[in-house]
Amino acid sequence: MLLAVDTSAGTSVAVVDREAGILAEHSSDDTRRHAEVVGDLIVACLADAGIAVSELSGVVAGMGPGPFTGLRVGIAAARAFAVGAGKIVVPVVSHDAVAFGQDGLFVVATDARRGEVYWSAYDGPDAVRTRGPELVKAGELELAVPAGHRIIRAATVSAGSLGMLAETLYATGRPFAADEPLYLRSPDVTLSAGPKRVTS
Repeated sequence: MLLAVDTSAGTSVAVVDREAGILAEHSSDDTRRHAEVVGDLIVACLADAGIAVSELSGVVAGMGPGPFTGLRVGIAAARAFAVGAGKIVVPVVSHDAVAFGQDGLFVVATDARRGEVYWSAYDGPDAVRTRGPELVKAGELELAVPAGHRIIRAATVSAGSLGMLAETLYATGRPFAADEPLYLRSPDVTLSAGPKRVTS
């Protein structure tokens, strides 16, 4: 069994099992309160699933793409929970969870704010990504999408799908994502080049 956490678009937490499917899932659409709700959602999912932390085999972290502040909350929560529970962390690309179970040629697009979107291209039902994730201005998405691909605009990412994808990747021997957040954009705050000059 896995605990899955994603904060790339809203906050979603789930407990999944390869055989039994999604045992519990709780989400919040609020894109500004990830830190305030993620702990409560974890507690609620474990309670609804009726399992002890010791029964989990790992923790799945949605690695984005997503805005810097929100995405890092989920990744930090997943890693902190895993350390405390003595479990492994399994990184999975959040767009791949949206693509999981879809068919044909398609693009997953999620809000990147500032009038931009993140997008990834896929082929087939196994979340095989052929391009991306990339960042583009919202009005230019249709021009960037490869020919013949339909667009799936996702407002949220299901932690249940994220966890089930992780179970499938493990069962089929496919690689997990790199353990690096997919911000695709520099943070708003940067360090100054030198010491601050003080004048009186």
